Formats: sequence, structure tokens, C-alpha cells
Amino acid sequence: MPPPRGKTMADLAGGGDDGSTGLLGGGRVGKDDLRVEAYGGLDEASSALGLARALAGSGRVDDIVTEVQRDLYRLGAEIATAPERAGSFARIGADRVARLDQLLTELEAEVTMPREFVLPGASAPAAAIDLARTVVRRTERHCVALRRAGGVDNPEVLRYLNRLSLVLFVLARWEEARGGDEAPRARG
Repeated sequence: MPPPRGKTMADLAGGGDDGSTGLLGGGRVGKDDLRVEAYGGLDEASSALGLARALAGSGRVDDIVTEVQRDLYRLGAEIATAPERAGSFARIGADRVARLDQLLTELEAEVTMPREFVLPGASAPAAAIDLARTVVRRTERHCVALRRAGGVDNPEVLRYLNRLSLVLFVLARWEEARGGDEAPRARG
């Protein structure tokens, strides 16, 4: 995440040497706090999606991934905000979940979904999307724990992450089909 307005990275150097980190809107928590795990996972997912976008060379993947990365940035700000300042930043809303539902329907109409487990790696872009999907799933688990602990009051956070992992699975299969690749199937 970028430094707060009016601060540089050099201004922040050393601030976390004690194992704590600052929240948006003030306050500090341990770097092992559930909140940090959750927004750190969102950052990881966005980075993996950035790799996918750079590798894909498809305008469709670029558009979808850029849109999702913007959502992840907004969601990260929501999660990284001190609970007492929860209203300070835009929150993920039902409209963004509905957008993921729309993308899911569109992509599923264009690609045949496998009936078996797939082994990611048929193409570099699809593998990066699959990596992002697994990071989103892990982040979803952290957000479930954070919600149970009272740290997330927006129910759309969990809905968004759940839906996003589905969209990313289908997008990876779409990318494989576009490139003429097919993920090998897991054999049991």
C-alpha cells in the first residue's frame, strides 16, 4: 500500500521495527493481526493478477483484471482502516458483487467448464490467475475469522471474495481456451 498522504516511504522507515504496523485512519496493530493478514492477502492477490494481466495479452483479461484490482484496492482500504474509522473509506457494495455475478455468467457462456479437477499451469497467464484465486480463497478465510472477531461488519466483503474466486477460476479456464491450451486433469 502507498504511504498516507503527505508522507514518504522514508518517513515510515523504522515505524514497524517493533512488529507493529499503522492502520489507515490511525492506530497500530501487530503485523500478525488478522486485519493485516486480510489486507496483505488482498495485496498479494492484486500482485498475482498484475502478473496475469502482463502475461495475458488479451484486452478482455486486461479489462477484467484491472477492474478487479481496483476493487481489491478499495477492499484493502476498507479492511486496513481502524474499526473506529470504518466509515472513512468507500466500502465494497452489493453492486460490485452483482458485477462479479455478471462476469461469471458471461465467461461461463464462452467456455466449457471441466468436469474434473484441473492442474493449473497450462499457460502462464492462466497459472497466474489460478495463483490469484488461491490467494483470494486464503484471504477469504482470514476475513471470515476477522468478521467473527468483530473486525469486519460489511457482509459484502465475504460475498465479494467468495464470488471473486469463482470468477477467477472461470477466467483462468477462459484464458486457457483463448490460447488453445487446456489444463491437464487431476487423476485420482
